[in-house]
Amino acid sequence: MDKPVRETEFSDLNLVRKGKVRDIYDTGDAYLMVTTDRLSAFDVVLPDGIPGKGRVLTQISAFWFKEMESLVGNHLISTDVADFPESCQKYKDILEGRSMLVKKAVPLEVECIVRGYISGSGWKSYKENGTLCGMELPKGLTESDRLPEPIFTPSSKAEVGDHDINISFEEAKNILGEERAERLKELSIAIYLKGAEKALEKGIIIADTKFEFGIVDDEIILIDEVLTPDSSRFWPMDTYAPGGAQKSYDKQFARDWLISSGWDQTAPGPKLPEDVIQGTAAKYQEVLELITGRN
Repeated sequence: MDKPVRETEFSDLNLVRKGKVRDIYDTGDAYLMVTTDRLSAFDVVLPDGIPGKGRVLTQISAFWFKEMESLVGNHLISTDVADFPESCQKYKDILEGRSMLVKKAVPLEVECIVRGYISGSGWKSYKENGTLCGMELPKGLTESDRLPEPIFTPSSKAEVGDHDINISFEEAKNILGEERAERLKELSIAIYLKGAEKALEKGIIIADTKFEFGIVDDEIILIDEVLTPDSSRFWPMDTYAPGGAQKSYDKQFARDWLISSGWDQTAPGPKLPEDVIQGTAAKYQEVLELITGRN
């Protein structure tokens, strides 16, 4: 298995943002978005990378960007390094399979979360007071239950190392304006429903997911990543059983080890055992093959 790519060091390119997983460079007319093998959990970037993870995320996102074009435009220009500017060509070996040339969108300030099932922080909130982001939910739900219909639960964007904060839809309207907030809600639920239906055909339940949108030429487009194991909770349909936590295709495999390790969820994160690294890599690879049919 390849050595993980945790950092990109393209000294002659203009690095404009280093996120938890992605490094973004300004190439002039477009951005070069490089998906590294960094793994973040509980909003902390861990010291170990997951081999091949960046390639998996890039290929899954490219697949979904194409699938969703009938619903909304996106920022993808090309994933073929041959199409990238000349300044990028010397880094071809690193960029191959894990990078996108993308439009220079202005990101909107709200992350768009859609939940089709109750899990994670949603389940925690429901147990405490029967609500989720201020919305009343039916009584008697158990952990991992399917919700009567998908719900939109926006959050504020946080800087690297900070926690995103769930906000109400009213707060999202205050940030974005009512018309734009309504449009993001409509788009997010439509993309989730289409993706969830297609994933179910491949034996995957998408329990919840996060989208990001941006503006290009006054148009709302889909940016960043789409329906990946980093931005979504993926469960195998054949083992789904409400009433507790589910087996998972996403980074929950590593999160479970971190929780059991006694780590206090503050930086720096602990080193992962080799079997957890390899197990997490295998989960990512499996979901790539299931969703796209490619390895």
